Amino acid sequence: MNIFHHFEDIVRGALGSLQTDGTLSADTDFARVTVEPPRDTSHGDISTNAAMVLAKPAGMKPRDLADKISTALEATGNFSAVSVAGPGFINMTLQPAFWQTRVADILGAGPAYGASEIGKGEKVNVEYVSANPTGPMHVGHTRGAVFGDALANLLEKAGFDVGREYYINDAGGQIGVLAESAFLRYREALGEDIGDIPEGLYPGDYLKPVGKALADAHGDKLLNMEADAREEIVRLAAVDAMMDLIREDLALLGIEHDVFFSERALHQSGKVETALQRLDGMGLIYEGVLDPPKGKKLDDWEATPQTLFRSTNFGDDFDRALKKSNGSWTYFAPDIAYHLDKYQRGYTHLIDVWGADHGGYIKRMNSAVQAITNGGAALDVKICQLVRLMRDGEPIKMSKRSGNFVTLREVVEEVGRDAVRFMMLYRKNDAPLDFDFAKVTEQSKDNAVFYVQYAHARIHSVLRNAKNDEGLKGVDLSDAALVGADLTCLVDEAELGLIKQMLQFPRVIEAAAEAHEPHRVAFYLFELASLFHSLWNKGKDQPDLRFILAEQRDVTLARLALIRATGYVIASGLGVLGVEPLEEMR
Repeated sequence: MNIFHHFEDIVRGALGSLQTDGTLSADTDFARVTVEPPRDTSHGDISTNAAMVLAKPAGMKPRDLADKISTALEATGNFSAVSVAGPGFINMTLQPAFWQTRVADILGAGPAYGASEIGKGEKVNVEYVSANPTGPMHVGHTRGAVFGDALANLLEKAGFDVGREYYINDAGGQIGVLAESAFLRYREALGEDIGDIPEGLYPGDYLKPVGKALADAHGDKLLNMEADAREEIVRLAAVDAMMDLIREDLALLGIEHDVFFSERALHQSGKVETALQRLDGMGLIYEGVLDPPKGKKLDDWEATPQTLFRSTNFGDDFDRALKKSNGSWTYFAPDIAYHLDKYQRGYTHLIDVWGADHGGYIKRMNSAVQAITNGGAALDVKICQLVRLMRDGEPIKMSKRSGNFVTLREVVEEVGRDAVRFMMLYRKNDAPLDFDFAKVTEQSKDNAVFYVQYAHARIHSVLRNAKNDEGLKGVDLSDAALVGADLTCLVDEAELGLIKQMLQFPRVIEAAAEAHEPHRVAFYLFELASLFHSLWNKGKDQPDLRFILAEQRDVTLARLALIRATGYVIASGLGVLGVEPLEEMR
């Protein structure tokens, strides 16, 4: 239950009564009316802007209209207090019974709590990672991988039909470099002393198994083979091996894709030419000359006719080249075809997760998607900024195995999957992130993932203790029994505050899904965990607020219901982030 949707219906019902008495006209549009938490919680539980957005069409001053709306809201009997603040905000305070009853709702939903139907089953394609298949994944890929996977989870939680996709860049020049590097390791596997790896090739040890596999499969036959035929064999073997490596790396993070889409197959299918013919038929391709790049001296610039896409028709800064001077396609051309393919597979919502160095590519890709789908699809590009690895505040040195970067595997093996996933999401994706190995393994409030998981583990510790408590022997502590607890016993301000925070969760899920921002869930969980830990600590100082009071069975059952519900909300949120809700921590 999203309580803000619930009270939005109540507010609209009150506004309907003002239409009946003539205060508002029958055709008044309520589309801009919102119901949300007030900025200052001391003002009440929920707030609406109804008076301010409807005052002008009603021909009234906002506060005068607010007074009438307040009277209509009071008449519904849903509020203990209704007041007008500032220029016309209407703040409403709910009876404690409303909050208490909601605990049973959460228990009934269990880990599914927070799920929404706002997506209405619409198809969304989330393309993420898409690292070049030239080696193991490094920490720079990790952030995009975790972000994309959590975003896909979030959208599914909000009712969208999500496709998770990886675009294999296996057709560019870097694959030729990979094949050359793998062939060098093949020669090494045959016993040749290859010396130092030449500059420009991939130096990592991860290519040694590829060379050995080629030697085992072909012996020395590749040495005397025609260059093109040999490169084809080595290229395919190397890409397959690298994709196996990448899948293994992703599995360490609990990430699986539905589709691995090959750029090479895209070219071979003729879909690039078909897509550009489609644009040409729209009059959006022409032969022309681009202006020199900014900062380029004119005497260094050679004006060369090129095949161009009219991206300025769709909001881009200038038109974009589709062919290089040698007649081959630019990266832009197959990217257009690939996004058309997504659209033709039924996806009208496209989300691409890119690295920090691709920000300049966004406008052209948005213009291309708008053009090639004739406005039928919308593209949202999410940029993941750089991750800086630290240890006690000092930068981490590079990895020996990879040659020039720290691998995803090294990070996960040191701190664990949960820490990597949570901390990669504990900052907005477009903000730089410092990942300090010491801090993410620290057992303190300063380590957000520990603090949230510890809250969940503490809850289960209390529940285990309750089952073993002599005063509760024979008492049914199942969820079904706790739903029937006397929840009116939950009267302390800290208890009600915890309930109110839990009831924010469905709204957080919907807002985060609509904004494509899974970090909101991580922030929310930290706040919820903080409230739970505060309630725990309050019970240490005030024995009457402890969760288990054997002599006050009704109070105990109500409090066990409260924390069981809290555990479900934490588990639900961690599920979105792809983090395990631990029941024990050592």
